[in-house]
Amino acid sequence: MATRAVWFRRDLRLNDHTALAKALEHTGEDDQIFLMFHIHPVLNEEFTVRHDYFFQTLESLVNDSKKLGAPIHFLEGDLKEAFQHLIETINIDSIYFNIDETGFGWKRDQEVLEFFKQQNIKTCTFMDHHLHGANEVTKKDGGYYKVFTPYYKSWKSLQKPAVQKVDYDLLKKTAVDQTSVFGTEAYDSLISKTKHSFEGVGEQDAEERLAQFLDAAIYDYDKERDFPAIDGTSQMSRFLRTGAISIRTVYHQIHEEVDFRKNTEGAETYISELAWRDFYNMIYHFYPNASDEEMVEKYKGLPWNNDEDVFEQWKEGQTGFPLIDAAMRQLNESGWMHNRLRMAVASFLTKDLLMDWRKGERYFAERLMDYDPASNIGGWQWAASTGTDPVPYFRVFNPTRQSERFDPHGRFIKEWIPELENVQKKYIHDPSKMPEEEQEKVGCIIGKDYPGPIVNHKTMRERAIEMFKEEK
Repeated sequence: MATRAVWFRRDLRLNDHTALAKALEHTGEDDQIFLMFHIHPVLNEEFTVRHDYFFQTLESLVNDSKKLGAPIHFLEGDLKEAFQHLIETINIDSIYFNIDETGFGWKRDQEVLEFFKQQNIKTCTFMDHHLHGANEVTKKDGGYYKVFTPYYKSWKSLQKPAVQKVDYDLLKKTAVDQTSVFGTEAYDSLISKTKHSFEGVGEQDAEERLAQFLDAAIYDYDKERDFPAIDGTSQMSRFLRTGAISIRTVYHQIHEEVDFRKNTEGAETYISELAWRDFYNMIYHFYPNASDEEMVEKYKGLPWNNDEDVFEQWKEGQTGFPLIDAAMRQLNESGWMHNRLRMAVASFLTKDLLMDWRKGERYFAERLMDYDPASNIGGWQWAASTGTDPVPYFRVFNPTRQSERFDPHGRFIKEWIPELENVQKKYIHDPSKMPEEEQEKVGCIIGKDYPGPIVNHKTMRERAIEMFKEEK
């Protein structure tokens, strides 16, 4: 009789779960399945919004597993010590998990694979978080792509992995219950630390949101995804980040349920976003120091501005640029930000305020419930013009023009900045232009109720371009 452990990490679901499906495929009649989660101390030193969201997703998985009769067991503390305790307590002969290719997860996996080898524990690892792993989409010479467009062309030509069917009947039959030994105390303590409550958590909510998106919004995704006042995005990023739904399920459901006889631009644009997710995972894999260092050598050591007061104004949504401020307030209050606005606020921080992209990236890491290191680092280095395929340094987003284009009526602005609620459309993108009598009339005095612009965009754009030119 063999006991196969399945280690859940950032794949908090039961459906289309590669490691779980493969463990069950390899399970004989007298074998057992041991489902587990390791509570790593490094990841839980502080609790932010993303911790809250992740662990509430874990709670959803725990409840689903319990209902099925296949409980999740909990290990805690130092990684090796936790697994040593498991091995000494239960006769585990193999362990199945979906591997990480970047960041903390990659380092942890290298460490634990060596440990399992020393303990004579068989390991079965799988690519599960992405449609294509870091080494799968290659140039003709075997190298990796640094520019997205040729990467995407190659990515599209590859066959996509199939959905992994999980045999629930076999899981019920073979799952062991050792929760009295590896049980609830550490888990209960973890869940008790969560403070925020969220709409849209776990596997069922992920499936419902995807169905809703594929029913309508995906057809106009190419046109409406840039307008934050419209529900035109999939909002699947939080579910993909926690693994409440599989990327394979998303990809294949698009092809099964979208009517490609209609306009396909929306679906094709959305699929390209899934490819960007794979692309940034690959880039982070080949640039493992990208969280701390610019990917372009000549831009290491740029003379960034270190004014903490200005940084606080950006964080709090008090810059005097309404779209930027509305976006930051959305982030602070909801734990999410519209993708177009992520680009706008990142450009504003790095080009209008000349502040270090790392500061913005780390703030997003604290605040975003869908925080994905590879995509976030890639996005910030894109905006800062320091990445492998970035916006050119001389192309600087004009925050007022972004506001006029993507929130023309100021609906999104007014939703998140109540002090601008009564401002007329002609002033909503730059309230500092309101005459004094107009300010009094609408109850919004600039400099008192809402700040004036903290910088002059035209001046700062010129300074940003000069800063980059000097490093060439």
